[in-house]
Amino acid sequence: MKILYSHRIQSHDGQSVHVEELIRAFRANGHEVMVVGPSFYDQSSFGGESKAVAILRRLLPGVLGELAELAYNIPAWWRLRRAWRTFQPDFIYERCNLYFLAGSLLARFSGAILFLEVNSPLARERAKFGNLRLTRLAAALERYTWRSASRILPVTHVLGNILIEGGVAADRIAVVPNGIVLDRFPPKAHHTKDEPVTLGFVGFIRTWHGLNTVVAEMPDQPLRLIVVGDGPARPELEQQATDLGIADKVTFTGIVPHEDVPAHVGTFDIALQPQVTAYASPLKIFDYMAASCAIVAPDQPNIREILRHEQNALLFDPAAPAAMWAAIRRLMLDTGLRERLGQSARADLEQHQYTWLGNAERIAGWAADLIAARRSASPSR
Repeated sequence: MKILYSHRIQSHDGQSVHVEELIRAFRANGHEVMVVGPSFYDQSSFGGESKAVAILRRLLPGVLGELAELAYNIPAWWRLRRAWRTFQPDFIYERCNLYFLAGSLLARFSGAILFLEVNSPLARERAKFGNLRLTRLAAALERYTWRSASRILPVTHVLGNILIEGGVAADRIAVVPNGIVLDRFPPKAHHTKDEPVTLGFVGFIRTWHGLNTVVAEMPDQPLRLIVVGDGPARPELEQQATDLGIADKVTFTGIVPHEDVPAHVGTFDIALQPQVTAYASPLKIFDYMAASCAIVAPDQPNIREILRHEQNALLFDPAAPAAMWAAIRRLMLDTGLRERLGQSARADLEQHQYTWLGNAERIAGWAADLIAARRSASPSR
């Protein structure tokens, strides 16, 4: 099958991991993939963005920046249309981005099959966290892109319900959680009694993750903390650890290449997801599961789509301040529970095929069904 992959990603981060791993999985499954995206994407390093984009963000703040995002659709649509004509794909796969209309316009005016991957309600998210100015326009255009897709692929059922509220027919929605490359994670080594218990976190470090509450409890705990990643909250956390006199118990690795993440996660005895938005499918949870870690995560609907309390994780009430540490302490004292939860998490990952290869196989299967249905409805085409 021939797949035209469209995106507007400009930085190498968690988004790029999803894009590149799924493309790699499509190709590993025997499909031919052509990628159409910003030329400056290849100019950024992992964890950063291109210099050109960084300059534009500084020079075009607020409304002007959002209008520039809209203007980007003109060259993006022409490139995608040219690729569609020359490549003649079976379908277009696009990662949804706010103000990004290239795939939607092409699907509307050419009849191309469009699969749209949705990772969050971006207009709502940017209005809350990103100082979005043109809120009504952004929300209207987002709904337009959602409704233009032949099949829309949210990462959680919670997000799927948001799409339905936005006017998407339920029968056009298929949930595809994030995934993992399973063979990158070797079997976990057993913890020895001589070693301190290690609590770990992977990801972009933001204030709302609540890691400051984790560091605050560290002086009284016989364990060490490893934070793999970087972000705006890191300097404050490092200063907090220094002020508390526990800098030797807390390690910040900074940004590490994606291929090195499994080795770091493999050192965790307890893996932490302190806070998460209500609709996300966190990449880190799949890393933790693949590494057979004992996971502590908030008890909320999107997390319960993957994790089950007392079966493959310990889930805590995010509204109860002491609940997270109660779960951590329980795992610190019970090696057998840690091993049982970690083994169960890995087994569930394998059973449900939470892998990029599994995702690529499911998506291609749905596309083949839709193509066959169109052909049978229009045999002369």
